[in-house]
Amino acid sequence: MGLATVVAHHAVDADSPAVLEADESVELHALTPVAAYLDIAQLVEACRRSGAQALHPGYGFLSENTAFARALEAAGIVFIGPRPDSIELMGDKVRARSFVAQRGFPVAPSAIEDDDPASFVERARALGAPLLIKPSAGGGGKGMRIVRDLAVLDREIETARREGERYFGDGRLFVERYVERPRHIEVQVMGDAHGQLVHFWERECSVQRRFQKIIEETPSPALSPVQRHDICEAAAGIARAANYRGAGTVEFIYGAGGEFYFLEMNTRLQVEHPVTEMVTGFDLVREQVRVAQGEPLGYTQADIVQLGHAIECRLYAEDAEHDFRPSTGDILCWRPPSGPGVRVDAGVREGQAVTAAFDPMIAKIICHANTRAQAIERSILALEQSVLLGLTTNARYLTRVLRHAEFRAGQADTGMLARCADELRESLTPDDIDLVLASAVLADRELLRAVHSIPAMHAAMGPWRN
Repeated sequence: MGLATVVAHHAVDADSPAVLEADESVELHALTPVAAYLDIAQLVEACRRSGAQALHPGYGFLSENTAFARALEAAGIVFIGPRPDSIELMGDKVRARSFVAQRGFPVAPSAIEDDDPASFVERARALGAPLLIKPSAGGGGKGMRIVRDLAVLDREIETARREGERYFGDGRLFVERYVERPRHIEVQVMGDAHGQLVHFWERECSVQRRFQKIIEETPSPALSPVQRHDICEAAAGIARAANYRGAGTVEFIYGAGGEFYFLEMNTRLQVEHPVTEMVTGFDLVREQVRVAQGEPLGYTQADIVQLGHAIECRLYAEDAEHDFRPSTGDILCWRPPSGPGVRVDAGVREGQAVTAAFDPMIAKIICHANTRAQAIERSILALEQSVLLGLTTNARYLTRVLRHAEFRAGQADTGMLARCADELRESLTPDDIDLVLASAVLADRELLRAVHSIPAMHAAMGPWRN
């Protein structure tokens, strides 16, 4: 787009690909990297020092922080995202649910603590089991609790409250009826400053561990054409009602009977946006920048068509065999996959240290094909071709999920990974792995040539005998 880029970073990220590729970088100072990336005043000052006219907040940290958007606005810096009032409205799950329900869009039966704190527990109990407890200011699965036995409801509410206070500084809760074997469907929307808003169809994000996604795809195999139209139009209607500008995602819980309920709205670009780009041909980041510049969308809903199928697998630095325990270490070798229909978005490079300071996601492997079955096979091959040495990743685990009968049949729900844990466990024993590694070494022609070749010094001596 011809725009110069400045990346603000903590010292630990000085050699990361983003910093190395930027036209300019500004170092942020704090005791920890997280503290640096949450320092609003320091980020605003970094914009001033570098002369940056706009800021893209990325996926996390301050990307959905109303105070940050307002601070940039006050400093005359364009926030590449929605208006602060939209972030404030949709960032509070309770306010967002009320807003959506008042406008006639479907929400699950619920009890909201703010309505009457004294009767909250009894109102929640009256909904009947199973229940899902959520922090009002939550996100990323933090603080969420499923309750199947109402006898432990009080205890679980107090646990969720403590987690909400710890993660978000806000202990307010709400409870809703839990949909058994739910599927997670989300819709990408984009609005401009001229009152135009469109959707870019849906994504299915049901394959999750600890309420966090590991595989996303589009189109969703769960939806009929009529259901796809209905859920996408509902999402666009919610965003229009909020006078939304920029990129956002409206999320729904989808039940086995075809019913769907509003879950939340993420007022930012999602990690999984590449699958939408692969099937629609639109660059969503480019569209964000254009909208922030005040340009009109320049296209209508009829111009946005889904072609083929795309799947994204999140490559995590974690040990899936030991309860998804994070893995740390230096990246000794990184060879991402390539080929037709394969895209890799990565934030790491060889020699870089992966620490426990951040989310364990280190790359996204996105594969596009004409059909879902072809996209699955292409994703499996891409994961098998990926080489990352120095720490444990979930690559093999992801291939087992993709090969699982439930996923192949398009029947995966948010509980699949927990329900099928034994089936998805690594079948190779340590002895098997030793044999496989030995076989790989002995099959390496360059290695065998080196082992059996005559050293140059000896070869130079020519024929001789003792």
